Amino acid sequence: MTTWILAVLLLYLAQIYFSALFLLPYVTISQIVGGRDDMPERGKIAGRADRALSNLKENLPFFLTLGVLALIVPGADVDQATFGASLFFFARLAYLPLYISGIPFLRSLAYIAGLGGNVIMGLAVIG
Repeated sequence: MTTWILAVLLLYLAQIYFSALFLLPYVTISQIVGGRDDMPERGKIAGRADRALSNLKENLPFFLTLGVLALIVPGADVDQATFGASLFFFARLAYLPLYISGIPFLRSLAYIAGLGGNVIMGLAVIG
């Protein structure tokens, strides 16, 4: 379980920097090191990367809470929770390129799969 928690956190960190890469063509060095008060409009792909990151930020607290609970709650089914965590990770890994590519239905399926991973983890905790 700990491995999957760390993997999701690494994915989160990578997604932060990936989203920031799309900003580089639009800004100067002084804008990057400054207060970022006057940032330019970002393109369509950059906007998608930002929205995908926001979506992960919204889902991360639930995942982390369930992951930690699976480790500390007596009687929790850690194997089931680990499966749910791995499902969440791979679904979120697929979600980013699907979102950036603008593929609507597959993106939604990836989101639902990640949500299913959280449900599986929750069921493992209440076991």
